[in-house]
Amino acid sequence: MFLNRSISNISTEVFRLNNRLLMTCDVLLADLGLSSARLQVLGVMASALIPQPVAQIARELGLSRQAVQRLANELERDGVVRFGVNPRHQQAKLVLFTANGRMRYGFAVQRLEPLAAKLGLDLTVSQVKAATAVLRAIRHRIERGDVRDRMRGTGRRIRETNAKDPPKI
Repeated sequence: MFLNRSISNISTEVFRLNNRLLMTCDVLLADLGLSSARLQVLGVMASALIPQPVAQIARELGLSRQAVQRLANELERDGVVRFGVNPRHQQAKLVLFTANGRMRYGFAVQRLEPLAAKLGLDLTVSQVKAATAVLRAIRHRIERGDVRDRMRGTGRRIRETNAKDPPKI
């Protein structure tokens, strides 16, 4: 029972932290024409070894393809990304940085470095690694379908992507 309560507490803290991070990033990046949502898309693009289509970016973020498509269209309109030919799929265009977009993303990362430093004050590397490992393990269990949405009695597996109804934990 104590473990269940602890996991529930972690979930609540993750939701609260996520909301605070999103709001903080929105404020810090507004003058760059970026939001936390846009930054997440650009972050996946920057970390990918090869250019990705919208659907793959959405899978990485655990968002719907439509939500990421909307963001990609906005980013294209603002000259941050462009769509390129995908040799593996005629209709699923690749999302590519423009020079302006890569520069804006670089500025955003630099701007967020002091925030990361402040958030890490008084924490050890081992504490941060342990917290990351716990959160990753919980996420992987959800993505693998180990957690079922029993509160609704559907028995559906919660998939890694495009879950319209987030699981109640």
